[in-house]
Amino acid sequence: MAKVDQITDSAQEVQAETRIVMLIDDEPAQSRLISAIAAREGWRTVVASDAETAIAMLGTREGMQLSAILLDQWVPGDDACSLIAELKERRPALPILMLTTSASPLLAVEAMRAGASDYLVKPVSPDRLMDALRSVTTRETPRDELAPLTEKMSATLDFDAMIGTAPTFRTALAQAAKAARGHGHSLIIGESGTGKEMLMRAMHAASPRSKDSLRIVNVASVPPNSIESVLFGHEPNAFPGAFDRQIGALQHCDGGTLVLDEVDRLSIAVQQRLAEALETKIIRPVGATHGFRVDVRILSASNADLGELVAGGVFEAQLAKQLSGTRISLPPLRERTGDISALTRHFLQRIGEQPGLTQLTISDTALALLAAFEWPGNVRQLQSVLFRAAVYCEGDTLTADSFPQLSEMLGEMDAAGSNSHLHEGVGVMLYTEDGNLRPLEEIEADVIRLAIGHYRGRMTEVARRLGIGRSTLYRKLSDLGIDNAA
Repeated sequence: MAKVDQITDSAQEVQAETRIVMLIDDEPAQSRLISAIAAREGWRTVVASDAETAIAMLGTREGMQLSAILLDQWVPGDDACSLIAELKERRPALPILMLTTSASPLLAVEAMRAGASDYLVKPVSPDRLMDALRSVTTRETPRDELAPLTEKMSATLDFDAMIGTAPTFRTALAQAAKAARGHGHSLIIGESGTGKEMLMRAMHAASPRSKDSLRIVNVASVPPNSIESVLFGHEPNAFPGAFDRQIGALQHCDGGTLVLDEVDRLSIAVQQRLAEALETKIIRPVGATHGFRVDVRILSASNADLGELVAGGVFEAQLAKQLSGTRISLPPLRERTGDISALTRHFLQRIGEQPGLTQLTISDTALALLAAFEWPGNVRQLQSVLFRAAVYCEGDTLTADSFPQLSEMLGEMDAAGSNSHLHEGVGVMLYTEDGNLRPLEEIEADVIRLAIGHYRGRMTEVARRLGIGRSTLYRKLSDLGIDNAA
């Protein structure tokens, strides 16, 4: 049996409340890094260098205290899903997260069907890793269903992919489209998951700089001591470990666009240096005695209002003013619930195009359930929930039963009146994605589906409320190809 390496915050004694994660990995450097990251939040890591050792460890005293498993796909290779299935068979309640360099949706589907709770693409940021661990081990968070999975699906780069008719959302898109045609900097404000990065990609694609370089830097995923080098570059020997010259993102994007996601996470010192560079249009790599003149457009995003951060003394006023040439606010999904139906169908179409998955429809009761949830993770979370539901769907339609965690969170729906509030916000889309009216037949079909779900399949009531006879209703159901089973 291979040796089991144990990495602990203290040599022998561990507090009872310390959570333990087993890392299945045969790379010592990565093991040390992940162990250090986990230790910051009170996790103790035990490392198994191969599958045999990992399985044996489950039966040990320490193994019985595990809270989660992190599995590097390269250890078992093509047998990763088989190992996940065996681990789940032995410990069904233990969440498993798979680390991999592959962004293949098919591998994500196979891993999840084998029992993985989440699927992390390397290199994974410390925040993403800890968010995933918290998500699968915190009782207050619905397990499995809400794990982030959107990284497995490529983003579309145009405004047509931005689905929604809510006035605040359409205003934001109109501002972005107008700003895209210019060369000024723009700031996108919105909660996590509202689509800020997607909007900035669309702005670059619609801009005069679309044929030039685009680089995206997520500030939160870059170590604080490296962000200056990432943005400005560095010369050889500028600091310990700087063996070669590195071209910074600002110089790389000369003539093009630099996207700075979570720009509010920049340190004050880097903020000041960036403000000076934008003022002079000259960037100087770390350790260099010379500078470069650049023409770069910055599209930045922040979860927090930079004005409030400036007032609080944690953001440079000059930089905030420079970045906010155009300021765009994206509304959270809970403020545009009427868009959930269209977003859901759009995502299901895209999900159905992924390898290993098929095209699915969704029932009205399921749409009502989605509309009733507040979506703290916004559009990204909705897509993730639909992805997971599609993975486990055995039929061709998603129903309310496809979202057990959401049902549990929202409470049991009583037979008398709980459905009525669930259907608030499930609107009928009048316009297509290009702004034109939908065909009347499609709108009529949506209205009838909505009525069937709202009145829980009581067809006499549906016909009465729609102002038509039962025979007319059934004829329309047949003509429009509507299944009245919710």
